Amino acid sequence: MRNSSRAPAGRPIDDRRTPRASQNVTASVVQRLEDLVFGEFEPGAELPSESDLAAQLGVSRLTVREATKALQARGLVDIRQGRRPVVAHPNAGPIGDFFTAAVRRDPRRLMDLLEVRRALETHIVSLAATNAGRAAISAMEMALGAMRAAGDDVPTFHEADIHFHESLAVGAGNQMLSFLIEALEAPLRAGRMRSLGGHLARGGTIDDVIEQHAAILERIKAQDAKGAAEAMGAHLEQTARDLKAALMLTDPSIGDAPVTGTT
Repeated sequence: MRNSSRAPAGRPIDDRRTPRASQNVTASVVQRLEDLVFGEFEPGAELPSESDLAAQLGVSRLTVREATKALQARGLVDIRQGRRPVVAHPNAGPIGDFFTAAVRRDPRRLMDLLEVRRALETHIVSLAATNAGRAAISAMEMALGAMRAAGDDVPTFHEADIHFHESLAVGAGNQMLSFLIEALEAPLRAGRMRSLGGHLARGGTIDDVIEQHAAILERIKAQDAKGAAEAMGAHLEQTARDLKAALMLTDPSIGDAPVTGTT
C-alpha cells in the first residue's frame, strides 16, 4: 500500500526569482509533484500540506501553489478551498475538452472525428464479439430497447444510442478504449445529432438507425468478430453520408469533398 503522507524525495530545488529561472523552478516542482502523484499516492489520497512540500523541495509556498494548479489543469489533482490537494481519479475531461473545442470552432471537424470513431469502434466491436460477458451484452440489449422505445423523442434516442456505444466499449474489455469513448461523449453527441438530422433529411428513418445497431449486436452475440466489424463499418459509412448531408446545409462546399472510407 502506498504511503499517503510521504513527502517527495530528492534534493531541494533552487528557488531563484528571475522570470526564466522562476519558470524553470515551477516546471521542476511540477515534475516532482507529478512523480509523487503517480509513484506514491492512490487516487483520493491527500498530498502533503503546501508548507511541508515547500520545505521538502526548498521552494516557496507560492511556487508549490503554482505547480499544484498546473497539475489541477491537467486533471491530476483536485483542489478545494480549505483542504489539501487530493490525487484525482482518472478523468477523461481534458481529452474530451480538446475534441469539443475543435468541433465547436469548426463543425467540419466532425467529419474528422467520425474517422476517429471508425478507427476506434470497428476494433471495439471486434473485441466485444470475443470478450463481452453477459452483463455487457445485457446493457447493449437494454440500450437498444431504449432506442426502440424512444419513438420521436430525439434526446432520449440519443442518450440510448450513447449508452449502446459505451456498453460496446465496456464489452471490449479494454479500459483505455472505454476511457476514450467516455472522453469523446460530448463531441460525439454533437456529431450524432447532426448525422441523424442529415439521415432524416435524406429520407431515412430512426428505425433504419436502430436496425443498424441491432445488426451490430446480433454479430456480437454470435461471437462473430469479423461480422461485427463489418456491421459497424456499414453503420459508420451511412453515418458519414448523413453527416455530410447535414453539414452541406450550412456549408455547400463540403459537398466537393469525398466521404472517406465509402465507395
